[in-house]
Amino acid sequence: MSFDELPAPGALRHRALTGTIERTERPVKRAAGTGPGEHTDAIELLRRVPYGRLATSMRALPFLAVARHVVSDGRILLRMHRGFGHHEACDGSVVAYGADNYSGDPSDEGGDLWSVQFTGPAEIVRLGPEQEELFGAMPASVNGEPYAPAFLRVDPHFVTEHRLTF
Repeated sequence: MSFDELPAPGALRHRALTGTIERTERPVKRAAGTGPGEHTDAIELLRRVPYGRLATSMRALPFLAVARHVVSDGRILLRMHRGFGHHEACDGSVVAYGADNYSGDPSDEGGDLWSVQFTGPAEIVRLGPEQEELFGAMPASVNGEPYAPAFLRVDPHFVTEHRLTF
């Protein structure tokens, strides 16, 4: 269908909504006394799930990569498989990292499904043993290859939250 063939406004039938969608977008405020990039509501949601998706581009093509995350000093630390080189594509670039509870039961979250997205610069980091332990056990393999961890730090400058209330 081309744009010339689109139906006239109001000609489309709308389904009845069974819930509400709430969208919140805001830059991260850096008030005195708070950690870098601190945004407590979204950070608390992020802490409820262990994995999310990292979005950026590699050789001018967009991609998503799964990553394990922890929050440290208002920044998001990511552990991902080194073998694909995704961490190198992200180093020094602005990335988006998102997580959600869409695979869960809304009744477990007080009737809500939610997603959060953090956008900001990423950089490859070396973590100390204490920080590495925060991630828990590593996968044994990825697509049949032995898992080799790489770590990134994302400093969120912009945060988006979505809530679906039932």
